Amino acid sequence: MPGPKPKPTHLKLIRGNPGKRPLNNREPKPVGDLKDAPANFNDDLRDIWNYAIEHAPAGLLKKIDSAILEAWCNAQRLHRLASTELRRTGVLIRTPNAEIPVQSPWVAILNKQALIMMRATDHLGFSPATRSRIVTGDVPAGGFGAWDSITG
Repeated sequence: MPGPKPKPTHLKLIRGNPGKRPLNNREPKPVGDLKDAPANFNDDLRDIWNYAIEHAPAGLLKKIDSAILEAWCNAQRLHRLASTELRRTGVLIRTPNAEIPVQSPWVAILNKQALIMMRATDHLGFSPATRSRIVTGDVPAGGFGAWDSITG
């Protein structure tokens, strides 16, 4: 589809709706907080998963997000492996037959996993830029002080 991605309804309510387009009152709302790592995860992947769950804003990750978080965990694990191997072998390696220096295959793996992680990061709200656009939970008990007239 051409054009920018549509904004979720809750963001239009928070930021305003300058285009005055109709709001989607029937937008699906995911349920069930994401908690336990998939059963097929090994200890390394489970540690990465638990770190993400523990450090994500409360209520942000839902069960429907499990596949994206799983991809992020796998990409992070492979990124770490490639980084470790790259430190061990160096950026350039010699071909077995001609002894010509070529780029280590670990460089391509490292770069590919970084791209996957960055894409998943945007979808999960893990980056500072995407976190600044997310609102979870209710207004604090004391409100927003001077901002109340703007936000509520």
